[in-house]
Amino acid sequence: MTRVHAFTDDALGDDDTVGLVARLRARKVSPGELVEASIARMEKLDAALGGLAYAAFDEARRESVTRRDGFFAGIPTLVKDNCDVAGMPTQHGTDAFTARRAEVDGEFARTYRATGMLVLGKSQLSEFGFSAAAEHPRLGPVRNPWDPDHIAGASSAGAAAFVAGGAVPIAHANDGGGSIRIPAHACGLVGLKPTRGRVPQDALHRQMPVRIVADGVLTRSVRDTAAFLRESEKHYRRLDLPPIGDITRPSHRRLKVAFVTSWAGRGATPEVREQVVATAALLEELGHHVTEIAEQDVPVGDTFADDFLLYWGFLAMVVVRSGRWTFDRSWDASRCDHLTLGLARYAARRLHRLPAAIARLRSSQRQSRRFFAGQDVILTPTVASPTPRIGHLDPTQDFDTVLERLLDWVAFTPLQNATGDPSLSLPLATSASGLPQGMCFSAAAGGEATLLGLAYELERARPWARVQD
Repeated sequence: MTRVHAFTDDALGDDDTVGLVARLRARKVSPGELVEASIARMEKLDAALGGLAYAAFDEARRESVTRRDGFFAGIPTLVKDNCDVAGMPTQHGTDAFTARRAEVDGEFARTYRATGMLVLGKSQLSEFGFSAAAEHPRLGPVRNPWDPDHIAGASSAGAAAFVAGGAVPIAHANDGGGSIRIPAHACGLVGLKPTRGRVPQDALHRQMPVRIVADGVLTRSVRDTAAFLRESEKHYRRLDLPPIGDITRPSHRRLKVAFVTSWAGRGATPEVREQVVATAALLEELGHHVTEIAEQDVPVGDTFADDFLLYWGFLAMVVVRSGRWTFDRSWDASRCDHLTLGLARYAARRLHRLPAAIARLRSSQRQSRRFFAGQDVILTPTVASPTPRIGHLDPTQDFDTVLERLLDWVAFTPLQNATGDPSLSLPLATSASGLPQGMCFSAAAGGEATLLGLAYELERARPWARVQD
């Protein structure tokens, strides 16, 4: 296994975001130096791993010499290529149309940039975020820094590859079925999907019948994720959610933690199950109250997997049929990959079932509230098996083959997209082949502070490996 990274003795060093902020404030480094170091690293990594959808290096250089406000002022970053940033195209990882440059920032980018970050460009994703692997038929795959023969996870693949590989310390990601948590698992990162509505979203994501997408970040440390949520909350706050505040250390609260390794008819491999059991044992050593629960006790109905798949397909069908009006007149649906087109066909044959499926997905919020009345956190594997090799989820393959492989691998993450609950992947385990393996912790809606307090504790108790070590 050959690791690929860009960590070196330059202005970025191997600091996390909060560490770089401290160095900026002490004037040990300048925003311009960070930007130049990040560009050099990004060019190296993109040549080896892919993942850069659009470069805005000259714009970032110009911005780096102007005064910026915000905690993250001068920190280089990337925005995923499904959110609008003024002056940059939003291509959504597809060849089905030619995107024009956005005239204004979308709602997420407006808040993100208000924290002071410098956007160096856009990161690559799987086509419209539908797959858990970003393997573009023309551009090729986004590869994993830990082993380029494996995928980086998706849909936020480019963001994960560049953060883990050291090009930027923090990057935007979003999650509609696991797309923050899955690449965090694959690349050994911290990936927290916030509560629905916690972070502002572009209109395309807000207007879904079930708002399964949540925006956030991928980072290398718990404190970076906590700092992003704290700073975001200064610019956008949902008054119906409890504030997160400034979480900077482990919580002293002992939690009721339930763990499970199978649900909705699919389960973890023996290797991954052992890792979950070991994580549960660590939690017990730390004084938490841990119990294993049966599959039928999880707040997910018997039809959940089918309902989520149908809704997933419905979103693909809407994209395929309305692309000319939603995206651009250059739209050509025949240029979509096999997964997008196959999902659209799948939904079109079952549209009569969609209203009931949407109703059940919405009702999952109530089921979740009842579950968390008796538990603080639920622990699962982030994915059901170790990260696959390039090609396993290649969207140019037969649709039925790719779909079944996806459903087997991404068995655990979609539930919190339906319920809207926060969910956090931490790289607490390592596969037999030496790749990171994520453990996933979820809490009730508004429970980010609970998850962050626990994450600090686990980070201290079991520090995770870094690709440069």
